[in-house]
Amino acid sequence: METREQWSNRAGFLFAAIGSAIGLGNIWRYPYVAYENGGGAFLIPYFIALLTAGIPILLLEYSLGQRYRGSAPQVFRKISKKWEWLGWWQSFIAFVVVSFYMVILGWSLVYTYYSIGTQWGQDTEAFFFENFLGLSGGFWEIEGLQWKVLLPVCLVWLITYVVMQKGVQKGIERVSRILMPILILMMVVITIRAVTLPGATEGLNVLLTPDFSSLTDPGVWVAAYGQVFFSLSIGFAIMLTYASYLPEKSDLSNSGLIAAFANSGFEFLAALGVFGALGFLAASQGVDVNSVVDAGVGLAFVVFPQIINQFPGFNSFFGVLFFGSLLFAGFTSTISILEPVIASVREKFNLSRWVAVNWICGLAFLLSLLYTTHGGLRYLDTVDHFINQYGVALGGLVEVVFIAWFARKLKEMQTHINDISDVQIGNWWNLCLMVITPVMVIVMTGFSLFEEWVHPYEDYPLSGLTVIGWGSVVITFLAGLVFQRLSWKQIPAPKRKKA
Repeated sequence: METREQWSNRAGFLFAAIGSAIGLGNIWRYPYVAYENGGGAFLIPYFIALLTAGIPILLLEYSLGQRYRGSAPQVFRKISKKWEWLGWWQSFIAFVVVSFYMVILGWSLVYTYYSIGTQWGQDTEAFFFENFLGLSGGFWEIEGLQWKVLLPVCLVWLITYVVMQKGVQKGIERVSRILMPILILMMVVITIRAVTLPGATEGLNVLLTPDFSSLTDPGVWVAAYGQVFFSLSIGFAIMLTYASYLPEKSDLSNSGLIAAFANSGFEFLAALGVFGALGFLAASQGVDVNSVVDAGVGLAFVVFPQIINQFPGFNSFFGVLFFGSLLFAGFTSTISILEPVIASVREKFNLSRWVAVNWICGLAFLLSLLYTTHGGLRYLDTVDHFINQYGVALGGLVEVVFIAWFARKLKEMQTHINDISDVQIGNWWNLCLMVITPVMVIVMTGFSLFEEWVHPYEDYPLSGLTVIGWGSVVITFLAGLVFQRLSWKQIPAPKRKKA
């Protein structure tokens, strides 16, 4: 295996780390979560969650990766050979996530093209679900591949493959350095235009008007911790792997704070743009803002094309800006999700990057074909929900409990961070990771399970939720146990020269 790669400098690491954290969820998930959970008042539980769970876990993963210098399975194995499976579980979660994330990137790519001349027409809902996706009639009706989806997905996979083969510095870092400034500039332009549209004020009022009574609702606090947990790329080996490419003397705490607050700032910026645009759409249609609010796929590929149709000018330009921002945000996250899987396989089986990228990208591409079928949206939606709600959350919970309570490494990690960082972290960090974070993740998971029981997700059939949803979570866990039992391929010792 080649010598371990490194970032060219701290700035390169920060661009990559921020690019990983800023993803599709910042644009289409956070605005809706804030709107549903108290509007402006949501910022209170959000920042408390950021300080008591998001940043502490982020710093923990930075310290683990930088201190033990390895992929997730290697790091946990160095701490205890019995816990290598945890790193594999997190890596397989990342593998599953990237398989459907790439499909959404394909949608974003082709919609960037459709923006030119607003080719989706006036009925944007019918265009997306019927014309573009060709969505089948039922959950188990696969009905073969949808070529309109498959071709752009193949293209984004090809670009991703080339970037991953280039490595950490020439691939991931270089792309992040280029795309992140462009992405931020695009979002600033979109937001400025959105908040200056007629009716935008009403949309911003709906988002920002605080409902302080919501702070007594446990569900609001669960939502805050969930948003922070899922938006920082923690819990599934990404930041741990990225930190392993840092030099031995790297400021960790300062880097963690910059990455966390940059992510939060982008979320808030996106929320202003989204709700300004929703206010404009509501005013154009003569309806209440609440009647046009949506999240996720519906917001991005149905509601926003409607908004772009109504723009008083430069419709195509702003369409390209919006879907281009989705594409760039998703791409920088995609390469970060792939890297921990590639690094894990490289170290375990002593493979070159070339071979590891071939295997991982090839297998993930085959899995992503499921989501390019006529029934693909339902499978993507189901896997996304279960992997994020239970895979990522539980993987992060087990990681924190293992380090804090079983391995008892928090004090060592705290000392390591403080020895090489300008900003010193105190005992609040230990308290958060030992008590607050585990309790909140357990409560969050319990709340989600209760909701799952009362209201089956999207009213999909129980067979689909069990096989596709719970099946994806269980398979990643079992795969982690299996891979722990495989032998590590040793690097051959150099032959001695004969005297």
